[in-house]
Amino acid sequence: MDIKANLLQIKNSFHSTECQLIAVSKTKPLADLQAAYAAGIRDFGENKVQEIQTKQPEMPADTRWHMIGHLQSNKIKYIAPFVHLIHGVDSFKLLLEIDKQGKKIDRAIPVLLQIHIATEESKFGFDQEELDAMLTSSEFANLTYVQVQGLMGMATFTEDLDQIRSEFRGLKQLFEDLKHRSLPSFVTMKELSMGMSGDYQIAQEEGSTMVRIGSAIFGARNYLNP
Repeated sequence: MDIKANLLQIKNSFHSTECQLIAVSKTKPLADLQAAYAAGIRDFGENKVQEIQTKQPEMPADTRWHMIGHLQSNKIKYIAPFVHLIHGVDSFKLLLEIDKQGKKIDRAIPVLLQIHIATEESKFGFDQEELDAMLTSSEFANLTYVQVQGLMGMATFTEDLDQIRSEFRGLKQLFEDLKHRSLPSFVTMKELSMGMSGDYQIAQEEGSTMVRIGSAIFGARNYLNP
């Protein structure tokens, strides 16, 4: 597996030079992360807190860690001091706990709100009604240790490219709509995290600012712990 060559090929295929590449390194051994780092990658995505905890001390200090998986409330405290961005905030309960843990260490933690855009019920995220209820609540307005920097979404796993494009386009429209709403100062709507190995080019065409790419860089997922 030539990680450096894979990264070069991916970057050459990008539609936008401003779109950020998150290398999804979940299940991958430290050597693979180090190879990607040597090739210029600084942003790594993991979906398990325990794995971030294991890898973080072994990587250079300027590595930026992105929590991209479903996050359990009781695990936030372990990554709160250093996580660069939590992509998958899918409930107000989780956001409240992130705020609580941020307060304990006096650090405002950057997050994205995960929106349910796919047809699969198994995927996480806010629907429109839940999002509106949260954004207009006084509890939300009183948060002090989170920075809501934008939205994240996962398209349906399908070969129907028109459906994928439509889902991404809808998320982009919501992203733009929220920019024009009167929201608390800790909400900035600057990042739109959508697109993975199979659909990142469509996501970029539809306005993604961050794509989460794993298998196209590192090869197929390892299902055993490294």
